[in-house]
Amino acid sequence: MKSSEIAVLSADMFDNTHDFFWIGPLACIPEKYPLLEQPHRQLFYSLLCIENAQGTAVIDGVSIRLNPPQVICVKPDSVFSIDIHPAATGNIICFTEEFFSLRYNNNALLQFSFLNKECVNDIRLDHNQATEWRTITSFMLQEFHRRHKGVDSVLRSYLNILLCNLDRHFPPGDPVERKNNKEEKLRQFKTLLDEHYVRHKTPSFYAGQLNITTNYLNKLCRTYKGSSSGEMIRKRVTIEAQRLLHYTGLSVAEIAKELEFESASYFVTFFGKNTGMTPENFRKHHQ
Repeated sequence: MKSSEIAVLSADMFDNTHDFFWIGPLACIPEKYPLLEQPHRQLFYSLLCIENAQGTAVIDGVSIRLNPPQVICVKPDSVFSIDIHPAATGNIICFTEEFFSLRYNNNALLQFSFLNKECVNDIRLDHNQATEWRTITSFMLQEFHRRHKGVDSVLRSYLNILLCNLDRHFPPGDPVERKNNKEEKLRQFKTLLDEHYVRHKTPSFYAGQLNITTNYLNKLCRTYKGSSSGEMIRKRVTIEAQRLLHYTGLSVAEIAKELEFESASYFVTFFGKNTGMTPENFRKHHQ
């Protein structure tokens, strides 16, 4: 039976003395952290560094077969679960944006392409890359457990190396574009949207927060994302509705209330326009 809500997990689930960073072997998941095997939201990033394993990871309804050597990235707010054999080898690295930002400034994680691409969650490694990852993660494990002076600074440096290595799997962006204020405004819009989509569903609110006009926000969204700001807002709300329908036992009326729609009927109409099916049909097809 499905619960009335999706479990939300913070990094202190692993060790309440380290609520910003944690690293441990994948083999410990089934025995020590069974909550990871059930659909849940995470308030932190996870890198599953898989050397040898059997099983499946599911991120927002998309199944990823464990096919080592590979790295699976789980981003905050995604609904994630994993079914992994206890004989798995490799490590799981968990960290918050706050941990990384203490050295590399706020929004520093946005520079990494794979953390911005909605559809990219797993990356295959060749032999040399897998060897390099194994070496760096072994150093991270030693540093994490020894807890010598400056441990957090050293761990951030290792983490930055791993993230830079992952980013090399993607074509480099135009250096001018990376510094483009327009692109930065769009990133800010996406951050605001993740924070306020339940209460604020109109482009004018976000344009006001960004100190730009609604027309200019639309222009930015169409240029960089191929969609209007209104379409991006509706997509974000729809994704959340789909998560609640798939992963919880909340009724349609309860989900409408959760997402602050004026009425259940308005939510049903909204959902139909954006998915082509009713909430009930969606739930039936995704059980």
